[in-house]
Amino acid sequence: MENNLLTAFENNGISLLVSAVFLGILYFLAKKRVGFGTRVLLALGFGLGAGLVFNNFQLETEGVGTIGSIYINFIRMIVIPLVFVLVINSIISITNLNYLKKLSIKTIGWFLGTTGIAAIIGLLVATAMNPGAGFQAAPPADFEAREIPSFFQVILDQMPSNPINDAAQGKVVPILIFALFIAIAIVKIGGKKPEAVQPVRAFIGSATEIMHQVVKFVLRFTPYGVYALIAVMAAKYGWETLEPLAMLILVSYVALAIHFVFVFGGLVSLVAKVNPLKFFKKAYPTVAVAFTTRSSFATLPINLEVITKRLRVSPKIASFVAPLGASMNFNGCGGIWPAVVSVFVAEVYGVTLSLTDYVLIVIVSVISSIGVAGVPGPASISTTVVLTAIGLPLEGIALVVAVEAVIDMGRTAVNATGTTVTALLVANSEGEFDRESFNRGDEDELELNPA
Repeated sequence: MENNLLTAFENNGISLLVSAVFLGILYFLAKKRVGFGTRVLLALGFGLGAGLVFNNFQLETEGVGTIGSIYINFIRMIVIPLVFVLVINSIISITNLNYLKKLSIKTIGWFLGTTGIAAIIGLLVATAMNPGAGFQAAPPADFEAREIPSFFQVILDQMPSNPINDAAQGKVVPILIFALFIAIAIVKIGGKKPEAVQPVRAFIGSATEIMHQVVKFVLRFTPYGVYALIAVMAAKYGWETLEPLAMLILVSYVALAIHFVFVFGGLVSLVAKVNPLKFFKKAYPTVAVAFTTRSSFATLPINLEVITKRLRVSPKIASFVAPLGASMNFNGCGGIWPAVVSVFVAEVYGVTLSLTDYVLIVIVSVISSIGVAGVPGPASISTTVVLTAIGLPLEGIALVVAVEAVIDMGRTAVNATGTTVTALLVANSEGEFDRESFNRGDEDELELNPA
């Protein structure tokens, strides 16, 4: 009878041994109280270097991948209960429903507005650099186009029907909406009979404190999870896979960088009136975790910590904006990426895009971005909707799947940073931003070192 344990270690022994060394270094640095952001950056570098070595020597990385999968599973474990209690807790602290309406309009307005700008940037950069020029490739034989949901089906899929079942399936948006109903009901009843909802308020407050502690436990694994995720990705793709689509990767990252620096930096400096360099330095942990995990929901816990403890935004605003942003703020995935892919596919298949097509790309990108889930991968659905809207061949998606994971790291970093920027903008407009503390450089410890 085959010994599965022995076989696993025989096949993965070298990669696990190398990884154990790097993970040991990361743990040692944590014990020495080296900053969380620094350890995440080192984990990224360690993972990239190890992964390229694994790829070069064709080493098995299933064992290393399991470490990354465990980390992602821990994140998924806390997302549903975290979103549920945070949304309720943030709203029940708002006794004025008109204020809640104003907060929602500002938040969603910034989300959709910046996504529209992102789509325009994607179009301009892709048109100028023309990533599809001279590119010739046939769709993979095993490629299967995803089923294209209608716009109304996308909306319907986000509506809660059975909250327990939605939670079991990991559907965050329906849980968020369900939490909104409960929170508004608590506020409504509390205005007339405060004693009737006091036990629920106390329970939600206690649950929020407990979830914050659970989040701290889970986030301490972040550098180790980051190492494993990056190592497996580098081992899978290597340099050879990326070369044929190098121009598409370059165009995507140029567009993402322009949006990150000029749009986010401009909003932070011109609207919030804060130093953008100081902002980006404080927001770095969010960017690093988003880049490596490729998931807006996986980044949510650390983003909440960064927004409140480093950017000095009130927990009331942070706990409202951050969960909502993880569900519908997709500047990178829903704005830049569909626009870049549309121009790329049009060039590859010899289709000339008109001004009307460009306008339609921007509009459809904004609308379809609302239905993109904050987990790795589903940006392809948003792109499919855009390609369908302007009549481009869906087979074009097969041409970019080989490098999408690499580009998705940058897309997710932009998504998560956009949520951080929006939290600052909304908090600044509502007097919930401690500007003096921010300018002094006050920061609470993120408590992400091992005990």
